[in-house]
Amino acid sequence: MTENLTIAIDGPAGSGKSTTARLVAQRLGYAYIDTGAMYRAMALKALREGVDPKDRDAVAELADRTRIELKQQDGAMHIYLDGEDVTEKLRLPEVTKAVTPVCQVNRVRQVLVEQQRQIGRNGAVVMEGRDIGTVVLPRAELKIFLNASLQERAKRRYLELRAQGLEIPLRQLKKQMAQRDKQDMSRAQAPLRKAEDAILIDTTKLTIEEQVDKIVNLAKSLSAEDRNGQDS
Repeated sequence: MTENLTIAIDGPAGSGKSTTARLVAQRLGYAYIDTGAMYRAMALKALREGVDPKDRDAVAELADRTRIELKQQDGAMHIYLDGEDVTEKLRLPEVTKAVTPVCQVNRVRQVLVEQQRQIGRNGAVVMEGRDIGTVVLPRAELKIFLNASLQERAKRRYLELRAQGLEIPLRQLKKQMAQRDKQDMSRAQAPLRKAEDAILIDTTKLTIEEQVDKIVNLAKSLSAEDRNGQDS
């Protein structure tokens, strides 16, 4: 059994964060929190209301009247936007395009980061995103930074979208992903970067099972060290 650790998993799109974090949480009996889905829900709300994602004032006003909830259902995390389950709509291309400017709105980040910190306060949580180890949960006991080659990440997203019945050229996805990486790493507020005390895992040649095993073993080792320290 592991202690009630707080585990932060960061990395760029397509690095395997969501699936890996969800399975790690299942293995450890922890809650799984996909923070990126929360931002995607806000982007979806903007699109539905005809708000330009680049209009920071309008998006900020939207954040103050939007309710985003995370609920565990049948072993999976579902995202509710103003009472509606929108989990299956969050990976649509138009939402992906809108999420970056929405993320850059200070008020959106303030509202969602505070919710995320409240969730992580008691531990026993695996939280993934782009600024978890650096901003949201800087005191997390275990920090992981997942990465993979751009080609591999684009291929994964291509297969994911294809499984949903969406055919988008791999070259186009690769270009979009490279642009998203640049935006995430260069943004003024909470840029995507590896925390100094995070463990880097290159997932390019790893299966999901191998990624999960690595993180679960790290968590178990950390818990064992804590127990040995308390006993000495």
